[in-house]
Amino acid sequence: MMEYIANYFTELWFLVLEMAPWLLLGLIFAGLLKVYFPQKHIDKYLGKRNFKSALNASLLGIPMPLCSCGVIPTGISFYKDGASKGATNSFLISTPQTGVDSIFATYSMLGWPFAILRPLVAFVTGVVGGVLTNVFVKEKPKPQVAASPFASFKIDTKAVSGAESCNDASCGCHDEKEEDHRPSLVRAADYAFVELLQDIAKWLVIGFMLAALISVLLPDDFFTRFQGWGIVEILVILAASVPIYICATGSIPVAAVLLMKGVSPGAALVFLMAGPATNVATMTVLGKTMGKRSLAVYLGTIIGGAIVFGLLTNWLIPADLILSKVMHIHGDGSEHSMLPHWLELASAVLLTGSIIGGYFYQKFRKKQGMKAMEGVTINVEGMTCSHCEASVKRNLESIRGIKSVMADNSHNTVKIFGSGYKMDKVKETIEQLGYRYIG
Repeated sequence: MMEYIANYFTELWFLVLEMAPWLLLGLIFAGLLKVYFPQKHIDKYLGKRNFKSALNASLLGIPMPLCSCGVIPTGISFYKDGASKGATNSFLISTPQTGVDSIFATYSMLGWPFAILRPLVAFVTGVVGGVLTNVFVKEKPKPQVAASPFASFKIDTKAVSGAESCNDASCGCHDEKEEDHRPSLVRAADYAFVELLQDIAKWLVIGFMLAALISVLLPDDFFTRFQGWGIVEILVILAASVPIYICATGSIPVAAVLLMKGVSPGAALVFLMAGPATNVATMTVLGKTMGKRSLAVYLGTIIGGAIVFGLLTNWLIPADLILSKVMHIHGDGSEHSMLPHWLELASAVLLTGSIIGGYFYQKFRKKQGMKAMEGVTINVEGMTCSHCEASVKRNLESIRGIKSVMADNSHNTVKIFGSGYKMDKVKETIEQLGYRYIG
């Protein structure tokens, strides 16, 4: 028993060492993308029901470091701001499958073939899903809720995610908003190492722990009995991947261990696609907001794309090419690492410290912000990350009479400061975003 425990923590630490430098690099790029990405007038590229809109939405979604829980409020905001259902579905399909952070982490653990495959597959399935939605789903008039679909990517000193202030002077909040005047690099670091890292930390840790557990408990030849089963193996992995939730980065160590245990590269790719892109909560919100047909296209594209690309990977790409990259990185522990050990160790310590320190810092900042505000506190269920908070904050602040909003997903609370607004409008706005208004 003690031997299994020792092996478990040894494997867990090995996985952290391997991924930490690349995770940090991805976080840095994500922070810079957050601050410098051009965000104005993007809605004009997403509003039409054509191929170009689906193409633009997929291109925008691929580098965004959003998980499937964070992408839903952002995507729904797109839709309610005038984006077509096709462009919205394209964004919702392509975004959670990959991101600038997960691309670097994929390269670190699975090698360059998977690092290229993941964004390529996300792009193709996103475009296909958008085009199919344009063809098979009818558009209906949408209520206008927020001022800008990418407003949640601005940082506000009053909130953890910091949604952008409302740009509509008629909403009654424009004059009261405070802009973030911190240096760009400070804002980028705040987003990367506090907001984004805290969003993915839970599922990243779960992914590490699950991967280490699989590595220790399953025999090395466990999955070899399924080799040669072709589509059956892929369908089994797909069935397990669709209902569960795991972020794009957290899925990487699990996929690496599955490959080491004998899963085919195509089946591993299916897990990397379907695991991050689908879960029960996402499907429920999408069906309620955009309709059952949009949901059917969304699921059909991801499931169909996973099967097709999984089979193509097994048929067209030599398994030895992919496995050799994974074996070179993991092997038996005797080979030299891709990076110096001191860099891996320092990165692991920094990553661990950032996760722990960021957790307490984020809690403290939210607590201080809630105390500083005077207003009405309501309960809202369904917020799971800072992007959810940003969406709620941004959309509520677009309501006439609301001056500022503080959302806290850890306590399911939203505090509203202002006067002259109607609670019925607050409830309607929250429920249109896919959350549950408790009051």
